[in-house]
Amino acid sequence: MARGSTSMEVRRDGVAVITVSNPPVNALSLDVIASLQRDYGEALRRSDVKAIVLTGAKGRFSGGFDINAFDKKPKNEKPGYLSIDFLTDIVEDAPKPSVAAIDCVALGGGLELAMVCHARVSTSSAQLGLPELQLGIIPGLGGTQRLPRLVGLPKALEMLLMSKPLKGVEAHKFGLVDAVVSADELISTACSWALEIVEDKRPWFRSLHRTDRLPALEETKKILNFARVQAQKQSASLQHPLVCIDVIEEGIISGPRAGLMKETLCGKMLEMSQISKSLRHVFFAQRATSKIPNISNLGLTPRRIHKVAIVGGGLMGSGIATALISNNLLVILKEVNEQFLDAGISRVKANLQSLVKRGQMTKEDYEKKLSLLSGVLDYEQFREADVVIEAVIEDLSLKQKIFADLEKYCHSNCILATNTSTIDLHLIGQKTSCQDRIAGAHFFSPAHAMPLLEIIRTHRTSSQVVIDLLNVAKQIRKTPIVVGNCTGFAVNRMFFPFTQVAYFLVDYGLDVYHIDHVITKFGMPMGPFRLADLVGFGVAIASRKQYLQSYPERCYKSMLIQIMLEENRTGESSRKGFYLYDDKRKASPDPEMNKYIEKSRSMASIVQDPKLPKLTDDEIVEMMLFPVVNEACRLLDEGVAMKASDLDVASIMGRGFPSYRGGVMFWADSFGAKYIYDRLKDWSKYHGGIFEPCEYLSTRARQGLSLAAMADGAMSRL
Repeated sequence: MARGSTSMEVRRDGVAVITVSNPPVNALSLDVIASLQRDYGEALRRSDVKAIVLTGAKGRFSGGFDINAFDKKPKNEKPGYLSIDFLTDIVEDAPKPSVAAIDCVALGGGLELAMVCHARVSTSSAQLGLPELQLGIIPGLGGTQRLPRLVGLPKALEMLLMSKPLKGVEAHKFGLVDAVVSADELISTACSWALEIVEDKRPWFRSLHRTDRLPALEETKKILNFARVQAQKQSASLQHPLVCIDVIEEGIISGPRAGLMKETLCGKMLEMSQISKSLRHVFFAQRATSKIPNISNLGLTPRRIHKVAIVGGGLMGSGIATALISNNLLVILKEVNEQFLDAGISRVKANLQSLVKRGQMTKEDYEKKLSLLSGVLDYEQFREADVVIEAVIEDLSLKQKIFADLEKYCHSNCILATNTSTIDLHLIGQKTSCQDRIAGAHFFSPAHAMPLLEIIRTHRTSSQVVIDLLNVAKQIRKTPIVVGNCTGFAVNRMFFPFTQVAYFLVDYGLDVYHIDHVITKFGMPMGPFRLADLVGFGVAIASRKQYLQSYPERCYKSMLIQIMLEENRTGESSRKGFYLYDDKRKASPDPEMNKYIEKSRSMASIVQDPKLPKLTDDEIVEMMLFPVVNEACRLLDEGVAMKASDLDVASIMGRGFPSYRGGVMFWADSFGAKYIYDRLKDWSKYHGGIFEPCEYLSTRARQGLSLAAMADGAMSRL
């Protein structure tokens, strides 16, 4: 079955309008490209065609090259067949001009196609960008050569290396598009522009041969070398940003055709890299999170969510409020007294002001968004709410009281959600009779910035509630994962062994700061001890208590945090935790840390293991993260998580697992179930249940199966 096509209509004025059609975003599949080549060939042969306008069906130009087609390209395809032989030699060097009419999106290969044209007309809201580096690759249809020649080298590097798109108006300012018009005038303006090129009333620019926007050679080298330094600072583990810079340099120094050929050859190499495979896996995994068996396929329509009430204006409550009003939802924020309410609203204002400072929001928008927020001290206005999100401290009895009150005040269709990070939802809703409306809406801190929303359902939560919360996630631009109910849910439960093993390793001889260094070198934003400081020791103690009650056989009972709390060390907030913090919250190792570790060992009668300090960095990573894989396997086996790819997304967006490794389960499959099982089994003989492999992992190791394979009857036990 063909995946998309193009169609051509020749107007009376002699303009052939070629339209790309491949819903939903008019991706450039191999079928679309073949059809485009046929239509271009016909348009160039026909004597009644003077010029060509290229556009996309249903108000979308093109969202880019079809990622599904990467593995379907002919193996013996001539290098440069598309970017040089077709797009450059036939389209760009054609005797008839082409104009791109861009609406909605021109991303990746879509923008590259537009840049081949001799002019570009866009709507003001269209998004134009080259996000390929997010997939571990570089543009492959000439984007590395044409973009610097159209917008200048510094702007091109920013757009490429940061995958930063431009809106139509900004694209016009930088020279990427030649005119900005309304959607109604788009095709007619593009056709007129094309005819004016034919009549020599408009310049006939071939982007590839422009040099007016390129700096002098000496300046070019300085700019590119600075970009290399910045790219390595951003992520020393990634090679493709440096390859992208090299390819740009080749085109400027050796000429654009040499640049195109290097782009093709380097692009092919990067497509086959493990990093690109990992990032492409994440791309598809992200888009699959909202596909929920027996829910998203039932034909249910999300109800309109107009107003959301939040109980608690602390760090989480104010962050959630910020996320909601930033996306035009009305919010009621409740606190217990005026002082706490003022503090909560001040936090929201500070969050919005930081967006204004960063240029992500105008001052006018700031006032408009803030007007959507109202503060209250009682539940009276909750009667109007469509959703309530409870965001108070992790205190079960307090949450139970709040939910009992919410049932009294809220209307019968109102969704009652909790932002708890660990507490079982059955317990929270125990004193209500409306458990079909109760769900978890677990945001990650800071809630307005972190991209993940964990939606928790119990066996009583209605499918409609899940659909509604998925829609809320979409409205506030969060990636949702839907999981079952248990202590810690998916993200925190999956990573609770990570912290347990960290304390175990320190008690038995490893250095706190070395562990953090190894984990950050692996690619995570911070190690377990720096993270403990950030969230605060109070939270760590509360969550440890929950895990100890639910999973006692695989908990490690370290005394270290308790000892430090007794010395008034509570983490970053008190400027003393595992690290010391200066006025700017910059962390530095504490030379006194060993005395707390020695006390912890002494109280637990622990003798250091001489083997552990000799562990290599790779062995430390395995010892820290294989138990995380083991717990992820349990989540799949119990039906808490529906698919391994959801856990990959959760690990990346919820805990900062490096996306270029594909997520925790994708990364684990690179070792194989047997290797992980054998390592865990070996450690469990010496160090106990914290490392004991679960049945799911054991079965897959025995049968040689992928860890990503769906557990039998996974969701049936939810």
